[in-house]
Amino acid sequence: MQPPPDEARRDAAEDAQWSRPECQVWTGTLLLGTCLLYCARVSMPVCAAAMSQDFGWNKKEAGVVLSSFFWGYCLTQVVGGHLGDRIGGEKVILLSTSAWGFITAATPLLSHLGSAHLAFMTFSRILTGLLQGVYFPALTSLLSQKVRERERAFTYSTVGAGSQFGTLVTGAVGSLLLDWYGWPSVFYFSGGLALLWACYVYRCLLGEKDLILALGVLAQGLPVSRHTKVPWRQLFRKPSVWAAIISQLSAACSFFILLSWLPTFFKETFPSSKGWVFNVVPWLVAIPAGLFSGLLSDRLINRGYRTIAVRKFMQVMGLGLSSVFALCLGHTSSFCKSVVFASASIGLQTFNHSGISVNIQDLAPSCAGFLFGVANTAGALAGCRSRGRVPGWLPHRDHGLLDVCVQPGGSHQQPRAMHLPGVREGPAGGPEPRPRGPLADRPTVPGGPAPSASGTALGLEAPCPWPAA
Repeated sequence: MQPPPDEARRDAAEDAQWSRPECQVWTGTLLLGTCLLYCARVSMPVCAAAMSQDFGWNKKEAGVVLSSFFWGYCLTQVVGGHLGDRIGGEKVILLSTSAWGFITAATPLLSHLGSAHLAFMTFSRILTGLLQGVYFPALTSLLSQKVRERERAFTYSTVGAGSQFGTLVTGAVGSLLLDWYGWPSVFYFSGGLALLWACYVYRCLLGEKDLILALGVLAQGLPVSRHTKVPWRQLFRKPSVWAAIISQLSAACSFFILLSWLPTFFKETFPSSKGWVFNVVPWLVAIPAGLFSGLLSDRLINRGYRTIAVRKFMQVMGLGLSSVFALCLGHTSSFCKSVVFASASIGLQTFNHSGISVNIQDLAPSCAGFLFGVANTAGALAGCRSRGRVPGWLPHRDHGLLDVCVQPGGSHQQPRAMHLPGVREGPAGGPEPRPRGPLADRPTVPGGPAPSASGTALGLEAPCPWPAA
């Protein structure tokens, strides 16, 4: 007597999961891949000031280049998740990494194609956004199929920590390369490493046969078995699916608010404070906090606690408790307490990796990539707010929460970015930001931007994470 189809499918899925050694190898590889993803992602923000001087961009033109990443990033989330469910997330990640790694390494060469530097750089960023947009949905699809439920939280949190690693690596190494060899070297560095990573995955972890099969599916549209098709109506009729989408949007919005406005808050509230403290410490805290959240989540599940209860607990920590610390920022006059509150809020936000990010894999393992793509599209739209007039809330020491409006050309407009250590951010409507370190001696272009935060900003164009993935 043959087992029921659902039971047979479940047994086949368990057989396809990674063994412990395989999971460790893939976790380390994907951690490095996420790190390189963010290295390439923030290369343009790090080099924006130097490129503005070379090409004569003003602040508006530089802002168009920096924000154009989102134009493509929002469009491929669902596509990437659906392809991951069809042909395997590891193949989608490999193909996309090869493409955006090549584009990143070739970005300096585009400047020699003609005088339309702004158009070429904007086009490059749009393509990079399109190709990187598939990464986290495909990653979610891969982990939902290959990692056991009791190990998913720690695995996802470990891989997601690559977003902070990549941001800090490019901030440190990229600044040195920018000072020593010029802005093209930053793109060669990040793009070249991404191509080396793709070569390693292709040669050591995936075979030529698997890749050819994946390309065949993409090129010819091979038929897909019924159980891999997305049950559209069934999914969107479930309250839990809408709860996941709203939670992802809320997590992304709260993360982008802190990411974008935290430097301004510290410089306006504590003008004499050291930039490297509040620009680096919270993000260093986020790395062990994310790993701890994943370890705690898996430990609770292995001890017999219900999976849904653990996911909800992590989400309460990631959204609820982190928001409490964010609100506390507006009610203290101590710089040390403000740094502690900011670090606690950002660190606790990494608990979302063990909450909603993994819960999506629990809800629909067979189409987790597609579902995460839908949720992450909603979250990625939070990064596009700088394109229009959107109300926001900025914590302020004297007024609690200060209502601000973000609009092009407005006095409160800020790039969606985290600023590197060594950058002094001027108050809104005040003098131009003045950098220290490698860019301090660079002259400004008449009529163009100062070597300011727009050039040494670390643009987070993902959930994140880590990296709104």
